Amino acid sequence: MTPMEQLRAGHTVRRVTQLLVGLWLYGTAMAMFIRAELGLDPWDVFHYGVQEKVGWSFGTVVVVVGFLVLLLWIPLRQWPGLGTVMNVFVIGIATDVMLAVLETPEALWVRWAFLLGGIAVNGLGGALYIGSQYGPGPRDGLMTGLARRTGLSIRLIRTALEVSVLAVGWLLGGVVGVGTVLYALLIGPAVQAFLPLVTVRVHPPARLGDAGGDAGSAVDGEGEGQDPVDPRPAELAACDGERPA
Repeated sequence: MTPMEQLRAGHTVRRVTQLLVGLWLYGTAMAMFIRAELGLDPWDVFHYGVQEKVGWSFGTVVVVVGFLVLLLWIPLRQWPGLGTVMNVFVIGIATDVMLAVLETPEALWVRWAFLLGGIAVNGLGGALYIGSQYGPGPRDGLMTGLARRTGLSIRLIRTALEVSVLAVGWLLGGVVGVGTVLYALLIGPAVQAFLPLVTVRVHPPARLGDAGGDAGSAVDGEGEGQDPVDPRPAELAACDGERPA
C-alpha cells in the first residue's frame, strides 16, 4: 500500500494503538539488552558506539540515526508511512524512559533473563508494529529499497548492512557479545511466531483501474479475491537477524 492507502485502510484505532504499543515494547526491549550487558544487536552496537563518541543519550542517538537513514530513502524514491515516521521518534523516547527505570542487575542469571526476555519482548513489539501495516521502519525500508533498486537479494543486502553497522559500531566502542549472536538467531523466529496473532486484516481502498474495486493484498495490491493481509512481513521476519525497525 502507498502511505495514503495505509491511512485509509480501516481499523484505525486498533492499528494506531497497536503501532504505538509495539514501538514502545521495542524500545523497552532495547533498554533490557543494554542493561543485560551481554551484547547488543548490530544496529544497537552502532548506536552505542556513536553514543560513546558524542555523549548523547542512547535514545537521542536512535532518533538521529533513524532520521538520517530515512533521508537515504530520498534517492531510492520511497515514501515513508505513518509507522515509519513514528518509528523514528517513539523507539528512541521509549528506550531512554525505560533505561531510566531499569538498572543493570548484579546477578548474572538476572542479566540473562533480561537478555532472553528482551528478545521475546522485541519479537512481540516488532510483530505488533509490522502487523499494524503502517509501513516499514527506516532501516528495513532502506534494506528493501536497496534490494529493489540493485536487484540483489534481501538477504544479501540485509547481511551487508548488518555487518557494516556492526563493524563500525564495534570500532566505535559498541558492545558485542553472546547476546549479539543470540539476537541474530532468535529474533526472526520470535517475530514470526507472534506475527500471525497480531496482523490486522485490512482492506485497502480501491485503486483506479482495479476491477470490481478489489485492491487485493495489503501491500501487493494484486490478486482479486485474495486474503487482504500482507503475506510478506512474515517472510521478512524469517530472515536471519530480522530487525523491524
